[in-house]
Amino acid sequence: MIKKLRTIPLAAIIFLTVSGGPYGLEPLLTYSGQHLTFLLLLIVPLLWDVPTIFVVLELNSMMPVKGGYYYWVKRAFGLRWAFFEGWWTWLYTFVDLAIYPVLFVQYAAFFFPGLEAYKLPVCLAVIWFSALLNIRGAVPVGKVSLLLVCLVLLPFAILFGIVVWQHPLALPPQHFHGTSFSTVGLAVYTIMWNFLGWDNTMTYAQDVRRPVWSYISSVAIAFATILTVYMLAMYAAVKTGIPPEMLQEKGFPAVGMLAGGNWLAALIAAGGMASALGLYSGVLLSVSRIPEVMANDQLLPQKLNKLHSHYGTPYISIIICSAVVSVMVLLTFESLVIIDVTLYGAALFLEYFSLIQLRKIAPNDVRPFKIRLNKKGLMCMTLFPLTVYVIAVGSAFISDGKMLKPVLFAIAALLSAELVWQVIKRRLISQK
Repeated sequence: MIKKLRTIPLAAIIFLTVSGGPYGLEPLLTYSGQHLTFLLLLIVPLLWDVPTIFVVLELNSMMPVKGGYYYWVKRAFGLRWAFFEGWWTWLYTFVDLAIYPVLFVQYAAFFFPGLEAYKLPVCLAVIWFSALLNIRGAVPVGKVSLLLVCLVLLPFAILFGIVVWQHPLALPPQHFHGTSFSTVGLAVYTIMWNFLGWDNTMTYAQDVRRPVWSYISSVAIAFATILTVYMLAMYAAVKTGIPPEMLQEKGFPAVGMLAGGNWLAALIAAGGMASALGLYSGVLLSVSRIPEVMANDQLLPQKLNKLHSHYGTPYISIIICSAVVSVMVLLTFESLVIIDVTLYGAALFLEYFSLIQLRKIAPNDVRPFKIRLNKKGLMCMTLFPLTVYVIAVGSAFISDGKMLKPVLFAIAALLSAELVWQVIKRRLISQK
């Protein structure tokens, strides 16, 4: 009998899939400054994440199946749009996964100066270790995730405690004065990326014990933990007086060095390594299920849906995902974040529209969790994350060019779905 995930291990996987701690927030102070950072950290998740969480919880309670969002879109709009959802998600997750081995190397370099010269072999070791762990199944990933979450959270709890002991507890005044649209856009991109992936955690619902209620509890725990640790980490950075450029270049270990010395910096660097490992394993767990279900619909080669004889996991899909990411780790961090968020937003709004459509075509289906809004109310709710997305993408088009190239690349990647779909459609027709 295959064991299934329970609430706390599931919350740990969700935490690591969506966040992995504040690692990656380092550029935020450079973009928004101390007088806007905390306001944005509150506004963006409320407008971008809370509606998304409600949407995926309702859809998951209605259809807690392997493949999650792929099947939600398929039932709402048919095979073509389901393919778009799966294709866009596959693309943005490759981009997302490529970020974490690079972050692992950056934080490991605190202990091993000069390690960045060996970036590629270290990244490959992270990628293929995570592949082997995922092949063993979701429960081992959950157990490892619990350990990694502790390693991530403990250093920041100590950091915050030291900072509060050293400085009066008070936030700087928050306002938009003195900021430009492009810098606010970069700040919004940064926060969006650090809160990205709630729907990814629904693709392995079949591996979760009592999936509907376990997901509701686990998502609530994860969201509260993520928001709290982000606020505390940025508060500690502001109170230590670290220059924003130094934080962006050297990361949170530099904050730990200012607050507590080398021992705390080392703890935070170790947490960064744990975060990168946990994020990679958690995201790989979710994305590896999508090629499997798409292959079942003959949208991808049938070999992708082959399951491991002992662990029952889609090991061919895991291996292919790992191989693609092994190449993509050569791209730069900033470009990857912009491409990642742009692709993710398009796939996410298909899920919003699917919820509205399913309310129309399947109004009597059982929904243990249901948003207390009618269809018009859901459309209005969709405007909140859409506004955040438009601000982020719009800022790329008025920037100095640093953001424009990656966002144009992301748009081209989105359009590629139609080209690939036409090829698949011809093949499907010829097989009839």
